[in-house]
Amino acid sequence: MDSTQKVAVITGASRGIGAALVTAYRSLGYAVTAVARSIPPSDDPDVLTHADDVASSGAGARIAKATTDRFGRLDTLVNCAGVFVAKPFTDYTDEDFSTVVGVNVRGFFEVTRSAVGVMLARQGGGHVVNVSTSLVDNADARVTGALASLTKGGLNAVSKSLAIEYAKRDIRVNAVSLGVIQTSMHPTDPGGVQAALHPVGRMGQVDDVVRAILYLEQAPFVTGEIAHVDGGQSAGH
Repeated sequence: MDSTQKVAVITGASRGIGAALVTAYRSLGYAVTAVARSIPPSDDPDVLTHADDVASSGAGARIAKATTDRFGRLDTLVNCAGVFVAKPFTDYTDEDFSTVVGVNVRGFFEVTRSAVGVMLARQGGGHVVNVSTSLVDNADARVTGALASLTKGGLNAVSKSLAIEYAKRDIRVNAVSLGVIQTSMHPTDPGGVQAALHPVGRMGQVDDVVRAILYLEQAPFVTGEIAHVDGGQSAGH
């Protein structure tokens, strides 16, 4: 393999935004490690599929080792794996809390810690992108998702913190803060309820998110940014 080829790790890569990002990074010429709890092998020699639960102990080290064993380096991490559970706050269970915090926070910590360690071990820096939600900035009485705000708010904060911590090591850290995106979680929108949550009057598309992440990937002067891909939600109603 060409040692100058860059390598991206994408979690939550079996479907939706994550799967689209695998294709998008390949179109940029990157090799990709595609991570999900269950994911079939790829026929593309420059795509390594790795089945793992990002919330489990040691997942980050396993993913980093599999990536460097196969491709020899790690340049970009996109933390796309995430869980959203919509309930009134007092209806959340201990199991809900463990699940959401496990994937959204523990998963971020596991994979990012190991990925940044690989980036620091060589010259050339790197890039981390975290997938967040605009509910962090724009609470909405129509959407009861306090655990999303709790966990994704932490991702926004740590994105800025790590961007500053590693700015002089040429490692950039950014986030995309999403509105409601039309994926398998929201495949249709009966009555336009989801569209109405956005000032532009429609749900977001997977390609809207992919374009934003590819912009961040190719914007070397941008770090510590929370890019809102939310149809105007964060600006107001």
